[in-house]
Amino acid sequence: MEAKASTIRDAVTKWEEKCGEKASEAEAMLLYGQVPPIEKMDAYLSTLTCCRKLSLSTNGIEKIANLNGLKNLTILSLGRNNIKALSGLEAVADSLEELWISYNLIEKLKGIQCMKKLRVLYMSNNLVKEWGEFVRLAELPCLADLVFVGNPLEEKHSAEGNWMDEACKRLPGLKKLDGTPVIKEEDDGEGES
Repeated sequence: MEAKASTIRDAVTKWEEKCGEKASEAEAMLLYGQVPPIEKMDAYLSTLTCCRKLSLSTNGIEKIANLNGLKNLTILSLGRNNIKALSGLEAVADSLEELWISYNLIEKLKGIQCMKKLRVLYMSNNLVKEWGEFVRLAELPCLADLVFVGNPLEEKHSAEGNWMDEACKRLPGLKKLDGTPVIKEEDDGEGES
C-alpha cells in the first residue's frame, strides 16, 4: 500500500515541533525531503508570511502554486521535484531573487519573464533543448548567475565546444555561467573621452 503524500500543513507542523518556533514568524522554512513527499504546494503556504527562504526540494511537487502570501520570499528552492513549467511564480515576481529548480522536467521557460529581480537561477538537469526558450532569460534584467548544465541545449553545445560563447552572447548581463565567471572582452577604448 502506498503512503499518503505529506501536505504543507503536515510538513510545517513537523518543522514547528522540531524547531520550537512558529512557522508564521520564521524567515527560513526548510521542508525538503519530506517522508512521504509533498506532492502539492497547497494554500497552507500562505501562512508563511515572514518566510524569506523556502525550500521544498526533494519532494514530488508537480506544479508551482499558492505563493501569493509570501511577499518577503527572496529564495525559493524547488530542486529534485517533478515540476514541468515555471507558471505560478507571478505571485513572488516582485521579491524573488534566487530560484533553485535543478533536476526537474522543465522544457519551456514561459513564465520566467515576470521575475524582474531574479539574480540567481540554478536550473541544471532539466529538459530545455532550444535557444528559443533559452533567450527568454534575456528578459530578466538582474540575472547574473545561471547554472544550466545538464540541459539538452547545454550538452549539445558543450560537445561542440561553443556553449559558453553562445550562451553569453544571448545573455550579455551574466557574471557567472555554470559556476564559471564570465570574462567579458574589453572593448578597444572606443567611446571613451
